[in-house]
Amino acid sequence: MAGLLVPTVLETTGRGERAYDIFSRLLRDRIVMVNGPIEDNLASLVIAQLLFLAAEDGKRDINMYINSPGGSINAGLGIYDTMRVLSCPVATTCVGYAASFGTILLLAGHKGKRYSMPHARIHMHQPLQGGLSGQATDIEIHAREILYLRDEINNIIHQHTGQTLERIQRDTDRDFFMSAAQAKEYGIIDEIVSFAEK
Repeated sequence: MAGLLVPTVLETTGRGERAYDIFSRLLRDRIVMVNGPIEDNLASLVIAQLLFLAAEDGKRDINMYINSPGGSINAGLGIYDTMRVLSCPVATTCVGYAASFGTILLLAGHKGKRYSMPHARIHMHQPLQGGLSGQATDIEIHAREILYLRDEINNIIHQHTGQTLERIQRDTDRDFFMSAAQAKEYGIIDEIVSFAEK
C-alpha cells in the first residue's frame, strides 16, 4: 500500500481523542481488506490480521472484503490455508473485482457467508507462468509445477462450489468472467448484497 493516501479516523472516548488509520479502525470491527495484487507483503499483512483476530476471539466472524486481480499463487495459498484453519468463520465479500486467486479467496469463505456486491465481476483462469527460459530440464520441472498447481486450484474450486472437475477444467482453460448472479449460480458465492433502502 506504498504511496496510498490512508485516511485517519478520530474517536472520542472517556480518555480523550484517539486517531486511527482507517484500516486499523476497520480491524477493530473484524474487517480485513484484500485490496490489490496478492503478493508476499499483502499476504503477510492479511495472514497476521486473521491470526490476530482469531486469537482475540475464536468464535466471532471475520469479514474479508476482496477487490483483487489475483497474483502469486503461493502467497494466495498462504492466505487460503490460514482462512481454513481458523476456528472462527471468515465471511468474504467481493467489492469491485475478484480475479484469479482473488476468486479463490472469495469462494473459500465460510459456507453461507460468501457475498458479492451487485455489480462486481468474478474471474477464473488457469495458472499463468510467463517467460520461462533455461535448460529443457528446468522448463520441464516448472511445467510440472504449473500443472500441479492447476490441479490443486481446480480441486479447491470443486471442494467449495460442488462443480465437477471436468467443468472447472473447461471453464478455467481460458479467461472465464462472471457477474455476481453467475457466480452465485456457479457456487462461488452464496448471496448478492442488496442495495440499502433509501
